[in-house]
Amino acid sequence: MEMLQRITKAPAVRIFTALLGFAAAPAFAADDAPYLFGDWNGERTRLAEKGITFNFGYTGEAAHNFSGGTRHTTRYADQWAFGSTLDLDKLWGWKGGEFQLFVTNRNGRNLSDDANLGVYQQVQEVYGRGQTWLLTVFALKQQFFDGKLEWRVGRLPVGTDFDSLPCDFQNLTFCGSQPGNIVGDYWINWPVSQWATTLKWNTSDQTYVKLGAYQLNPRYVDNTWARSNGWKLNFPGGTTGALVPLEFGWTPTLNGLPGSYKLGGWYNNAGGEHLYYDVNNQPMAFTGEAPLQESARHGGYIALQQQVSGEAGGKGVSLFFNATMADSGTSAVDRQFALGAMLNGPFNRSKDRVGVAVGTTHGSSELIRYARLYNQLHADAPMPVADTYELASEVFYDWYPIPSLSVRPNLQHVVNPGGITQNRNAFVFGLKTSIAF
Repeated sequence: MEMLQRITKAPAVRIFTALLGFAAAPAFAADDAPYLFGDWNGERTRLAEKGITFNFGYTGEAAHNFSGGTRHTTRYADQWAFGSTLDLDKLWGWKGGEFQLFVTNRNGRNLSDDANLGVYQQVQEVYGRGQTWLLTVFALKQQFFDGKLEWRVGRLPVGTDFDSLPCDFQNLTFCGSQPGNIVGDYWINWPVSQWATTLKWNTSDQTYVKLGAYQLNPRYVDNTWARSNGWKLNFPGGTTGALVPLEFGWTPTLNGLPGSYKLGGWYNNAGGEHLYYDVNNQPMAFTGEAPLQESARHGGYIALQQQVSGEAGGKGVSLFFNATMADSGTSAVDRQFALGAMLNGPFNRSKDRVGVAVGTTHGSSELIRYARLYNQLHADAPMPVADTYELASEVFYDWYPIPSLSVRPNLQHVVNPGGITQNRNAFVFGLKTSIAF
């Protein structure tokens, strides 16, 4: 009997029992529960006390364009996320150790492509990177010196570790790590991961410096490859180099209200093809020769967030500003800026929010030079010239009928889609829904 009791208390058995209860649970959670299916008869809390936590979520985004593009239509895309975090100290006495696993699945179609909106940034941020299963996080974290130094190693999305930003809006201009929006061919955001390692040194209670190294491999951003391999824990051949980001952070409390201030940059030693010059440093549009191969790519960013009124972490107004610039010689999009505000707790509804933001995305100045010269030489078949900024704006209301369910209608307006003045401005109605199970 004693042996049986020991077996039934083992973490693996408790997880299995909890999942059986989750699958069989006929009722939804109480109105004040953070998860739709509740606490699994208390099993979720008991597992968390032993060091095992879960994160099961769903995000769906619908979008319809009333103007812009070549047709008016509606599209829907979604993502399922299944994750778990293991506190290795609680489980096995492994001091300062933590293991995290996340697997995601994306589905659906996107309005930006199917309506030919011509935008730089998706109007449904949840779409992309292969509509398939993906291994998003598989990583070990170890703390040293009483938590002053943190080391992570495994499969990681760089955008979760560096310039990490919340994804409250539906337009990609205002969602997630900004470098991934403009150099997404090698700076990879959620849900795709790369083999990587990071070091974070907490220089004080409010400051830190973080350094990382991420495997660069074109296969990670190949959607065809991802459909068969995106969920596998493998080390694909074809590595071209490494992405090395560096970030300095400050998380102060100003007038009793929290803030976050980040300054960072990156270096890519795999290099890339120049957008204007050929192998002989002559205009490529004139010679038609192969592009010049640059030995490196680089860029930098700032990300500022500050609550300016109300109660710390609660009701009140928060502001944010994000700016990212990349080298225009190899990056088809070379800069992005975004400014916005969030009102928490409107109409005396503590969890509801109102968000408003405006942002711009700019095409590479070198690519613009190429297009203009090309058009002078090929007046009979000119190519579009992205000679201005794409200007996007969004406003949403985030309604929480229960804590585990967010229903977020939004309106988006995109002026000069793709930075091309001839493109019709897009007016989009969106609906973003998030569920925490």
